[in-house]
Amino acid sequence: MRKIVAGNWKMHKDRSEALALVSALGRSPAIAGVEVMVAPAFPFLAMAAELLQGTDIIVAGQNCHHEAKGAYTGEVSAPMLQSVGVKACIVGHSERRQYFAESDEMIGRKVRILLDHGITPIFCCGESRAEREAGSHFKVVTEQMKGALGGLTPEQMEQVVVAYEPVWAIGTGLTATAGQAQEMHAHIRSLLRSHGPNVANVPVLYGGSCKPDNAAELFAGPDVNGGLIGGAALDAEQFKALVRIASES
Repeated sequence: MRKIVAGNWKMHKDRSEALALVSALGRSPAIAGVEVMVAPAFPFLAMAAELLQGTDIIVAGQNCHHEAKGAYTGEVSAPMLQSVGVKACIVGHSERRQYFAESDEMIGRKVRILLDHGITPIFCCGESRAEREAGSHFKVVTEQMKGALGGLTPEQMEQVVVAYEPVWAIGTGLTATAGQAQEMHAHIRSLLRSHGPNVANVPVLYGGSCKPDNAAELFAGPDVNGGLIGGAALDAEQFKALVRIASES
């Protein structure tokens, strides 16, 4: 099964810092068995794609609009991303849901527009602390997946990457245990399997405060296929260490 380590830079790095980080990653030798993705902020996507041309590192967007074009000031479309060499794009991140009120229906439209333009959607799902403590975490993730991915054909589903984000473990200092991560990943895998045997092989990434000191335990879960990395992706050495750990898991 494919393993992926994807770095989400969020709203960090200015141009010179982004250039330095992309250059450092681009000089790293490829590690067999792991797909590496980086998601800089929009202004640096074209630069990253150009610098990483000829390497095995995939450039990803952090978001996109659900329409291909139109009068949507400040937005970025899938065709725009495609035109600068972007091959993957994060959608449905918990921060987009929380701060920008993105619904499952809207996220589903983003998934479809990305697929229409040959860009791999990295679909995020996950529960809040209150939902976890109430015991509704499986129900929440099931509803998010059905709400956004329902109606996709098996062939479309095969092109999607899923990232599980325990929202309570992002930027809080908390981390899901390896058992909690594997338990939810197994649940997500069962939902994917219902779409067919090939869909069951869709990569499911862990996206909650994954760092070199806890990655080996998290990545050891049989249904954990790598990580969507936040803070540790901003440091070249930490990010490269995570790629190495994923290759050994």
